[in-house]
Amino acid sequence: MSYSAVGAGNVDVARTAQPHLHALCNPAHLPCCSLPPPVELSRPRAARSPPYHPTVVPEAGLTETEAGLVPASTGWFVMNAHDARWFDRPGRGDSLPLTGSDEFEAETYFPMLGMSLQVLSPGEPNSMYHWETEQEDFLVLSGEALLIVEGEERPLRRWDFVHCPPETRHVFVGAGDGPCVILAASSRQFQASGPWGKYTVDDAARRHDACPEEETQDGDIAYARFPPSQPRHYRDGLLPD
Repeated sequence: MSYSAVGAGNVDVARTAQPHLHALCNPAHLPCCSLPPPVELSRPRAARSPPYHPTVVPEAGLTETEAGLVPASTGWFVMNAHDARWFDRPGRGDSLPLTGSDEFEAETYFPMLGMSLQVLSPGEPNSMYHWETEQEDFLVLSGEALLIVEGEERPLRRWDFVHCPPETRHVFVGAGDGPCVILAASSRQFQASGPWGKYTVDDAARRHDACPEEETQDGDIAYARFPPSQPRHYRDGLLPD
């Protein structure tokens, strides 16, 4: 993924240990002597628990731009992919960055997780061959694609799931006789405080025109031969029914 990703740390849930309940002594095990009369103990009334007030997460605002809807504040929201802002990426297909298209949007509204929809025509790479400091996961929603991972080629079809641990070198290329739709997700844990990863050179990726001329961390160099991406409205027929 391109700016894909700055990530999400795990949240540890603290658990309070419950005290053990001790069994009452059995009088049969006590010494042979008379037992004192039982004493009536007064039990304190249990304190009433205060009412539970969950934190209310506000609904985020959505702004209509010339290319479609984008988030305008933090919070939960519902947005249909047909109404959202897409990007036309000449030579690299169409992309819907669901969780921010630049550093400001990602860090302000989506600091924990990166997610996008990518639509590739046959022969189009979704990026340049690269690795990231984050875990990345992908699901093929429709069509066919070719995965180039660690120098190997793996054909993909609908509902194939791809898991890439941190530093896994990979790229996807559209295949088959029609568009391929891929859902991509990435953690955003480490990129905010260090290098995101690197674009690398690989023979298998080069055969599919899906790697840079030289290793680099500079996206401008890696994607120098591609025209700039342009925001646009959803194009009819881009996603399957």
